[in-house]
Amino acid sequence: MKKLVGQSWIPADEYGHSLPPFTVNLLSSDLARAARFYAQVLGAKVVYTDPDFIALEINGLKFMVHADHTYDRHPWFSRLQESPSGRGLGAEMRLLGVDPDAIEARARRWGTVVLQAAQDKPHGWRETIVADPDGYAWAVGRVI
Repeated sequence: MKKLVGQSWIPADEYGHSLPPFTVNLLSSDLARAARFYAQVLGAKVVYTDPDFIALEINGLKFMVHADHTYDRHPWFSRLQESPSGRGLGAEMRLLGVDPDAIEARARRWGTVVLQAAQDKPHGWRETIVADPDGYAWAVGRVI
């Protein structure tokens, strides 16, 4: 159940209409921890945060993170509670246009899981893959 009391910074429908044709919405067991990861490791701008929700932007990508409790009426909420460690397995968020070496260095400094060290890949990117605190994989890099 939502915890926010009062109005958020923008009406929900206005924010929804501002989003690009494709975006990402992730669930988190700890929003404060997630916000620190996205700001300190990936360099995202935290546009807004409250006890239920974070709006973020990085390199032109607008995306969001909701607290687990806000999805308590979603059909798969009980499955999330049974196995929270399996979040995002099989999905990878890919973000082009950021320095993978700098992100890897910040990830290591903050104790973030580095799934793959920065390296040049055959598909033409130099990339690193880091996991956010809830286990979502972010492959980030730049064109070689």
